[in-house]
Parts: sequence; C-alpha cells; structure tokens
Amino acid sequence: MKELVKVAAVQTDPRIGETAANLEDILNATAEAATQGVRLIVFPECGLTGYIFISREEAMTAAETIPGPATEKITALCRQRDVYVVLGLLEKDGERLFNAAALVGPAGVIGSYRKNHLPFLGVDRFATPGDRPFRVFPTPVGNIGLFICYDIVFPESARVMTLDGADILALPTNFPQVRRETLSTHVINTRAIENRVHVIAADRVGHERGYGFAGLSKIVSATGKEVGLASPDREEIIYGEVDLEQARTKRMVITPGEYELDYIRDRRPDIYERLTDATPE
Repeated sequence: MKELVKVAAVQTDPRIGETAANLEDILNATAEAATQGVRLIVFPECGLTGYIFISREEAMTAAETIPGPATEKITALCRQRDVYVVLGLLEKDGERLFNAAALVGPAGVIGSYRKNHLPFLGVDRFATPGDRPFRVFPTPVGNIGLFICYDIVFPESARVMTLDGADILALPTNFPQVRRETLSTHVINTRAIENRVHVIAADRVGHERGYGFAGLSKIVSATGKEVGLASPDREEIIYGEVDLEQARTKRMVITPGEYELDYIRDRRPDIYERLTDATPE
C-alpha cells in the first residue's frame, strides 16, 4: 500500500556571511513550498551562511549553535505550516566549527549532522571533521538520514543509513560547477538505485569568490527515477512525491519465481572484510 509524501528541494544562491538575509529567503521559500502541500523541504549546504570563506575566523562570525536563532525561527514556521525542514549551516560548538545540517520540525530541532568527509575546499578547509556517526531520524514524514555534499562519493555513507532504516536521504550540497557531469548527473541517482532509497539533493547556484556551483538539484525515487529536476543556473523550488513503502520494500520481483532481486538481502558482508581495514595496500 502506497504511503506518499510530497517533498521539495530549494535551489538558492546564498550571499556569503549575510545570514539574516539568507534566513529570510529560507523562511519565504519554506512558506511558499508549504502552500503546495509539501511536508519535507531540503535546502543547500551552507544555505544560511555561504561556503567560500577565506579563514576560520571569518567563518566563525557566520556560525550559529544548534538549536540557535535560525532554527528557532524555522521551528516557528514549521509549527505554523506543519512542515519539516533540512537546513545547511555552519555550527559553532565552543571553539569548534562544523559544516552541519539540522532537521527541524514543528516541535523544534529533531536532530543534526556534522559533515564527516571534508574536501580541501571553501569552508571545509577550516572545519572540524564530524564527530558523530551517520544517523536516521524517525519523523511523521518518514525516516530521514542526513549527509552533506562530499559524503555522497563515499558509498558507505548512504549504505549505513539504509541499513538503519532510512526511507529518505536528504543531501544539502554545494557541488562545484566542474563536477556537474559526474556528481549531479550520475552519483545521486546511483545512491538511490543501489540502496533503493529516496534521495533529495538540494544544490546551490551562482558564483562565490571565483567558484561556480552546479545547480541541478533533484529528487530521485528509490527506483532511480528523477521525479524532480532543477536547472543548472536558476534559484527555484522543485517538487516531487515519494512513496515511503517503496523505499521499505527492498525485494524486487521482476518475474515471480524466476527473477527477483534484493540489494540488501543479497549482500555478502562476510567477504567485505577489506572495508574495515583502513590500511592502504
């Protein structure tokens, strides 16, 4: 039996360091998406802050705590509109700086994630590596897993959340324009297909301090079908509908009794021991 949830990815062009203006855009987009019956809305990586910071000190001036001022305002709107939001931001925790995502609902912050895999680019050069494992957060709109941008090229990230029961993987991202043909076009869909899980990828557009961003935000169903796709260069909201039951049914029957697949059951963990060995050959 289908269990349909309407979702959205918001493709933005945040202004670096201008958190008040970016938050206003986030609130306006959330309100707009809510009028379309959306229950889950995903924003880009560092959508609150911008990404290409030139020093740790500069980045810390834009960082907030979780919960904090931005999540409190988003909570109030979520309560009013009965929606759930995934927000990308910089999180400060004492003297530490994290590239983070927060999952916010009508009752407040449900959970947060700190980016585990950090490329040598933008603010990630100054961020502290994530200090928490990947987690899945149960909500009324599905079991939601969080990861950020570069995490997606490590297939273990999506797989461990799938094994923990994720229905939807929310991916706030800032894919560089030069990686559009690989990451945006292929890798997002691959993670959905190989795990039979829905993926909502919210990317940004525009240019920031000499770097261009890929756009092409997308919503990919657990079958790998693109049910929403944004342009490469415009701020916009894309919408799609995902079936939670589809993500929870890993067994695919192509020809009953003759041709069946299950990407989870058919794994062979007993021969994957190399994955637990961090020593390079």
